Amino acid sequence: MTTTTLPQASGTCTPAQRVTRSLLGYGAVAGPFYVAVTMAQAFTREGFDLTRHQWSLLANGTLGWIHITNLVLTGLMTIAFAAGLGRALPGTTWAPRLVAVFGASLVTAGAFKADPAMGFPAGTPDGPRAVSWHGMLHLASGAVGFTCLAVACFLIARQLRHAPGWARFSRATGVLFLAGFTAVATGAGAVWANLAFTAGVLLVWAWLAAVSVKLYRTV
Repeated sequence: MTTTTLPQASGTCTPAQRVTRSLLGYGAVAGPFYVAVTMAQAFTREGFDLTRHQWSLLANGTLGWIHITNLVLTGLMTIAFAAGLGRALPGTTWAPRLVAVFGASLVTAGAFKADPAMGFPAGTPDGPRAVSWHGMLHLASGAVGFTCLAVACFLIARQLRHAPGWARFSRATGVLFLAGFTAVATGAGAVWANLAFTAGVLLVWAWLAAVSVKLYRTV
């Protein structure tokens, strides 16, 4: 794979550049939007505990439609960013595709919600429960999407080798995000595993927004 040299932004903006920048802009918005809406629910919904409950559980209950909508809209914004990524980094093929798969996985995760568990929503028995068919699809979509996004971090790092700091940031994000995902997948509901995954999610969204802004300024 060749390394892409990013063009320097000029004082004028062609129609093609405007389209690319508009698409990249969704990448800067997607993460903050998703985190803000999720946190607003986490701090206001009865019984939700950030140290014990994964964010996907917010899709349950009478207000679950808020998180479902959050997942779908964030997924669509991420897919739009993936299209902009392909236009901004013409030397890469797989990174935009993998980011688009991650976006699609968010939409799928919204369509097939996680099962109630660990005492949430209020009244749900504590501890894990049997997983339904839609819960299995939710877990599968997350596993595929998270893996694709982590791989995309490494591919984008290769594209940004001319900017060592950004390349290191991308590789570190991929490693730490994978570590957080592995922790929550094997931690059996442990607090440390849930917090590690939450930290990984926050990091990867921050990375995606930062890369969006960087590319926006150089297109």
